[in-house]
Amino acid sequence: MMETDGPLLCFGGPYSNAQALRAMLAEACRRGIPPSRMLCTGDVVAYCADAAATLDLLIDSGIAVVMGNCEESLATGSADCGCGFATGTACDLLARDWFAHASRQITPRHRAWMAMLPRRIELRLGGRRLVAVHGGATSINRFLFASTPGAVLAEEIAATGAEGVIAGHCGLPFTRLADGRLWHNAGAIGMPADDGTPRGWFSLLLPEAGSIRIEHHPLDYDHAAAAAAMRAAGLAEGYAAALGSGHWPSGDVLPAAEQAARGRRLDLPPVVWWQD
Repeated sequence: MMETDGPLLCFGGPYSNAQALRAMLAEACRRGIPPSRMLCTGDVVAYCADAAATLDLLIDSGIAVVMGNCEESLATGSADCGCGFATGTACDLLARDWFAHASRQITPRHRAWMAMLPRRIELRLGGRRLVAVHGGATSINRFLFASTPGAVLAEEIAATGAEGVIAGHCGLPFTRLADGRLWHNAGAIGMPADDGTPRGWFSLLLPEAGSIRIEHHPLDYDHAAAAAAMRAAGLAEGYAAALGSGHWPSGDVLPAAEQAARGRRLDLPPVVWWQD
């Protein structure tokens, strides 16, 4: 359980990108937000080069972390990342490369930490009851996007028993209100949002009188150094190039609306979630 009446900083998908995580920690410090008011929605380990260093940074920070499918798979010694990619797609084929690299890097200590991560974290923010999960309410690797029908999001929220959900997994930032309840995805810091820019994304949830203001913010970091580390590690070029170009090497998982928006620079206005 987390409880705060102050700003909550949320981010997802460090993705083994140590440069992005260092930038995120520095940004939180600049804003005066302590680790006790920060939340990571999982997939600490994924596409990039520095799985061990990224884990060490996050473990040492003390930030609350929800178990992602990547943590679940690595903790249990699974043969793949469990991301939910269809077999034989570009995402699936690329995942085999980075998952094997990450598995070679991490230590038994890292696996033990990942195994102990919670699958949900309950929060009370400004008097509202929220739940943080990685994918969906009942499936750790369910992809839910901004274009997902409101009825589906409302059903997912209802399944948690909370008034709102903070989630990750899809890698794209968005905020939706469904039947007056909140579904919020802060986005990922370790990989661009497929919008033609190298920026990662995080969010601030700000309790105000009678409402919560939700702000999406871009994160700039040394993406060139992160890409160089991937190339030095011999990882496939697709994701290394994406760090600079802002274009994912594949959009296999994306619904039609997100496919149509690929390469379009994101500009996400604040959303105010009013008390009932």
